[in-house]
Amino acid sequence: MKKFLNSVVAFVKDESGPTAVEYAVMLALIIVVCITAIGVLGTNANNTFSFVGDTIGNSGAGGGGS
Repeated sequence: MKKFLNSVVAFVKDESGPTAVEYAVMLALIIVVCITAIGVLGTNANNTFSFVGDTIGNSGAGGGGS
């Protein structure tokens, strides 16, 4: 019985479980921030490339050429 109680006390005092949960939550938040940042940067890059492509396309269409 004493061995069982010692096991229970050791389990309650062990902090590796809560630490692992804290790291998992922190990792999840970092992943969410990264996905959001990549989405915003991707949208901005797409808008920039579209603007440049439209500008080049419109300037080339009106030219007389050779």
